[in-house]
Amino acid sequence: MPLHLATLGEEQTIKRIGGKPEVRRHLENLGFHVGGEVSVVNALAGNLIIKVKESRVAVSRELAGKIMV
Repeated sequence: MPLHLATLGEEQTIKRIGGKPEVRRHLENLGFHVGGEVSVVNALAGNLIIKVKESRVAVSRELAGKIMV
């Protein structure tokens, strides 16, 4: 399921990252890697606050849709 559909606060494991190569590279630079643990902290105005590797990152709903958990 896409990350934007995940339950708030629940730890998820990244199964696949989709999109064009530059989008995948951007997400990897932010800390999103297949097999990594992430959780949705909050959803604000269509954007998501994601906890990844002890950091919090804001991503758009569209970008979060490319991260499968």
